Amino acid sequence: MSSMNAQSHPETERFSPSTYASNLAPTTLDTGDTVTVAPQELDFQRVAEDIRGYLATPRGSTAEERGRYNERLNRAVLGFSEERSEILAIISDRLIRQRIHKLPGYDHLYNSLAEALFAEVIGLHVLELILQHKDGLEEVQVIGTKIFEVRNGRVIPSQHAFKSKHEVERIQQNLVLYNNDRINPRKRWAEVMLTDGSRVTMTGFGFTSEPTLTLRFYTVRHFDLWQLCAPELGTMNKRIACLLLAILEARLNIVIIGPTNSGKTHLLKALISALPDEERIITIEGRHEMMLRRDFPAKNIVEYETEEDDELHRSAQAFKLALRQSPQRIVHAEIRDDDANIYVRACTRGHSGSMTTVHANELEDVPEAVADMCMLDGRVMNSERLLKRIANFVTQIGIQMRNDNGQRRIERIGLLRWLDGEVEVADWVKYDERQRTWIYPEQLPLHIAHHLKPLHALHGKEAM
Repeated sequence: MSSMNAQSHPETERFSPSTYASNLAPTTLDTGDTVTVAPQELDFQRVAEDIRGYLATPRGSTAEERGRYNERLNRAVLGFSEERSEILAIISDRLIRQRIHKLPGYDHLYNSLAEALFAEVIGLHVLELILQHKDGLEEVQVIGTKIFEVRNGRVIPSQHAFKSKHEVERIQQNLVLYNNDRINPRKRWAEVMLTDGSRVTMTGFGFTSEPTLTLRFYTVRHFDLWQLCAPELGTMNKRIACLLLAILEARLNIVIIGPTNSGKTHLLKALISALPDEERIITIEGRHEMMLRRDFPAKNIVEYETEEDDELHRSAQAFKLALRQSPQRIVHAEIRDDDANIYVRACTRGHSGSMTTVHANELEDVPEAVADMCMLDGRVMNSERLLKRIANFVTQIGIQMRNDNGQRRIERIGLLRWLDGEVEVADWVKYDERQRTWIYPEQLPLHIAHHLKPLHALHGKEAM
């Protein structure tokens, strides 16, 4: 009867996506070989909700298998072609099993209903167009309806934009659903981390003024100091690479500073790649972002992931255990308030050659920034003695990075020291803007120059 009405009065029986909310069960009409569904009771959004719930159902007999399935879902959402094809096949199979071939009264621009449903429950709307060109794409930043792209270190406004904030919120809901997480008025943020290092950070529901998405892709596969000397990268030259190798050989503690997207983590990994595989390294992070075991499977590396809200697994506990696991070097992704004191103790108690990053504007500010974090735990300390100790023993070598119009470059390398009651930096390397090259203001001390001699012999005049 309803089908006849639809045919008699097509102008009054238009498809409405909202009708699925009021239709709890589809009315099926047996036509023999196939089953069709009354159009007013089965619409696109209802099928989409079914597919979304079907995909979100855990698959696998073990936790590992279920984790791998969720990983494939996440990768499909983020535009990885192999996983997208796999999930599209699952959707197609679901429709075939339900004998749903098309939705009467619903028109779409895709080649099939499965593709239209894929775009709704998995796809990223206009971000799909950006992900079609992934060469050099490091990050996609969404704020409300606006989109920015980070390509080869440069942030540029995208030519694409969302039509409404609702489209962004739908993508957020898909991502958290497939990770058994939530983003709602009670929890107004979420993060998704893939095993390859790609990461999605999202906020909404009033935590930020507009919904946001930040998709950061893992794009670098190889880490090597000599690659960073290549003209197309221009991070350093061979002379600087030799200096960094000498600093590693001398087991001086290193701290790297620089703004976002300046190459701090890449340089840190390049330094680690130059260390002997048998050398014991322990890393401590709030999230596994450096992924050293993945990138250096042959190296003797123990990775800790800490949780400050969990008393048994805070960074302080990780440091205590790490110090009992015979580390030769400690690599700390970034010194934060809670673990500054422990890192300072580790660097001054036999774990020379450790490396970390710190948020600071200039190398001269680094010891004070670390000292301020140490003072936050409320213990009574002599601030000047603490500052002197950090400058002389914790932040011995400072490396300052910069992003120069997409080119990540070492701007300064210097020896930090306490002299006449203040922090002083002896610049061994400095980038000269006028000459567009590096200069070497101060002579190296003998214990560093000693390590440089065999390196110079190895790499020739360019390294002198």
